[in-house]
Amino acid sequence: MKKYIKITYFLSILLLISCSEDFLDYEPEGVLSSDNVATAENAESLVVAAYAGIANDEMIGPVTHQWVYGSVRSDDAYKGGGGRGDVDVVDHYEQYNLTKADDGDWMTPRTWTNHYKAISRANFALSVINEIPDAEYADKTTRQAELRFLRAHSHFMLKLLFKKIPYITEELTQEQILETSNDLSNEELWNVIADDFLFAYNNLPQSQDQVGRADRNAAAAYLAKLRLYQAYEQNDNHQVTSINTARLQEVIDYANEVTSSLEADYGNNYMDGFDNGSESIWAAQFSINDGTEVSRVSYVTGLNSPHGTGLYGCCGFHLASQNMVNAFKTNAEGLPLLDTFNNEDIYTTIDGNGHSPLTAGITLDPRIDHTVGIPGRPFKYRNTVNEAGDMIYNFSWARDPGVYGYFGNMKEQQAPDCGCYVKEGPFVGTSKNVDFIRYADLLLFKAEAMIQLDQYGPATDLINEVRLRAAASTSMPMDAGATDIYNIGTYPTFTSKEYALKALKFERRLEFGMEGPRFFDLVRWGEAEEVLNGYLAVEKTKRDFLANAQFTSGRDEYYPIPQREIDFTGGLYIQNPGY
Repeated sequence: MKKYIKITYFLSILLLISCSEDFLDYEPEGVLSSDNVATAENAESLVVAAYAGIANDEMIGPVTHQWVYGSVRSDDAYKGGGGRGDVDVVDHYEQYNLTKADDGDWMTPRTWTNHYKAISRANFALSVINEIPDAEYADKTTRQAELRFLRAHSHFMLKLLFKKIPYITEELTQEQILETSNDLSNEELWNVIADDFLFAYNNLPQSQDQVGRADRNAAAAYLAKLRLYQAYEQNDNHQVTSINTARLQEVIDYANEVTSSLEADYGNNYMDGFDNGSESIWAAQFSINDGTEVSRVSYVTGLNSPHGTGLYGCCGFHLASQNMVNAFKTNAEGLPLLDTFNNEDIYTTIDGNGHSPLTAGITLDPRIDHTVGIPGRPFKYRNTVNEAGDMIYNFSWARDPGVYGYFGNMKEQQAPDCGCYVKEGPFVGTSKNVDFIRYADLLLFKAEAMIQLDQYGPATDLINEVRLRAAASTSMPMDAGATDIYNIGTYPTFTSKEYALKALKFERRLEFGMEGPRFFDLVRWGEAEEVLNGYLAVEKTKRDFLANAQFTSGRDEYYPIPQREIDFTGGLYIQNPGY
């Protein structure tokens, strides 16, 4: 059992919380009220309930793993599954031009609600704790800081998805909430989110005794992340108009405050048993066999298991794109092919064993075998037939190769004999944490800020630190035959800003491939239209289902505000442009 605060659905305090169709109606009610729960003991339970809220995942309303919103919506991955009509709302997102504001209660509308439910939990806990005298609650300020961190996290996630959102605090009455619009300027909204993180930064200990609680380290990391996004200033049509150098310096300053280190092996980040390790700075916590009626596992990637293996459940979603696979090629010096990686496809043929051989002479970054399921390659570091079955990835594992090809996802999977599993029908849930920020993020956030400030020489070492760890990450069983395909080197000191930025952006893609940040990175950089339409122009010649996909600048950088929320507020909320 993991050593952290147990976060469960079944805390008695959750009798306070009820569900409704709209987050504005979502308020604690039932057997207790804020008037009679204002004790330190009850406050502690409310804080735990707030932690549970930020990880209340579901397959059709994700709030942790961003495989739908940040991976499939980018050049990293395809939707997958049983054709375009299978969970077709995700197909709408992948096509861009089919996304609409009234897609029922699946995906973005439900994600909106789930994040605001988490915010409501944090706000209710704050409203209770604020009334407890300091003398009666020794941890009062610390818990307030944790709750404001949690509230800021949920608002931050919403802002990445929707841009224009209402910011809801515990100080607002129900009447005031109903009058709160989403019309804050981009800068104002970033700053109110930052205010909560700053309170956490100024009032939390550097680390906490109970693993899983927010600490000053996590607040500093989140402030670095927020200020980096804020530095790329956007107009109302989502175009990057300037880069704020003062914000970039804040990124560096906060990154310098973070004490952490990379895992020795890249694969540790994606293996059960390594949760809350040296690299994990802020994560959604899950558990199994924790004494509850059902375990506190995550089902957010429950659709994404390999299909037809007899080892997993279903349903073959979230499949690596050909473009993603090609990106891992390296040159003679072990460096990425920044401009030519997609000139030639790799792993394009299938032999009689259902395996895909690599063209002779091509070398790869080893992170490919931590990220992508490839026919003929060991899956999840298993290269033999054992009690789990034959774990060499096979063409037959692909559910609909005629539409989506046969590459799989790896990082969100665990070996099928892992003790971290709960199966619910055909769907798999695991107790593996979902990291929101890990130390590799901080290294590359800092490197990005330094490059933009023309300190591209010193930034070389930060990027190379990530690459050196990747080069050392070949000890797990990843290879089912060839032993000479890996070649990864480090960059010589960058001598131009343009080249340094190109290397930094490519490194983020390789390091975080199929984890979800790719789309948000492209939007932050102001490159989404150029990169994604360039990707589509080539990829649609290989995958017919993308034939009519087209990214529209000034619209597709963000999702539409769910129409039901606009209707509920009588038109108070402002819709994003183009919808």
